[in-house]
Amino acid sequence: MPKNPFTDVWQFLTATTGDYLRLGNWRFLILALFWALLLAGIAMAFQNWREDPAQRTGRHLGIWLVRVLIGCMWFEGMLWKLPLPASDGLQYWTEQETTRAAFEFHSTFVKDFVLPYMSVFGPIVFLAELTFAASMILGLAVRFVGVLALAYVLQLWLGIYRPGDPAEWPWSYMFLAMLMFLFVLEGAGRSLGFDAWLRRNVPAVRDGKGLIGRFFNIAG
Repeated sequence: MPKNPFTDVWQFLTATTGDYLRLGNWRFLILALFWALLLAGIAMAFQNWREDPAQRTGRHLGIWLVRVLIGCMWFEGMLWKLPLPASDGLQYWTEQETTRAAFEFHSTFVKDFVLPYMSVFGPIVFLAELTFAASMILGLAVRFVGVLALAYVLQLWLGIYRPGDPAEWPWSYMFLAMLMFLFVLEGAGRSLGFDAWLRRNVPAVRDGKGLIGRFFNIAG
């Protein structure tokens, strides 16, 4: 199959990319999870569009589209963190941080504390990226999760900052960090996402009352 953006999207949506195929039959479970998130995100967008005239703007639609696409990016990036506890790819790039980090204390931390416990950190990284993906696709707790994602990306930016082989352009991480910052600043989940629906339909969230209500009021 020729490689171009259309075939790449098709393979991602049908679990036929290399990262998917390495998972064997487990790929179908991961694919089902992705489609469940995507369909839920689309359904919530339609619900917001139908219920709230204020949501029916090009601005909200544009923010929703970019947010969902970034969520898909996080989901695709999550795939090569499998299988657990630590995939070969995750092991390799974590080792890269021991020689390419911008600061010596960073590389020392990775070498002495992270690498010896990859069986612990591997699942944490996987769950973190799955959380980022789910939050962005659903538009749920985007501000809270966006702050976590911002810190995560900045760690990657500083961790693979120095030149090496394969080459990584530091600005690639900075662009993603800036985008996550804008999602936090704008409360991107309030554009056709679960955050918008919760603030409109759940009084505890709208008014910030109770532990859960206060959390989602701030997080979204």
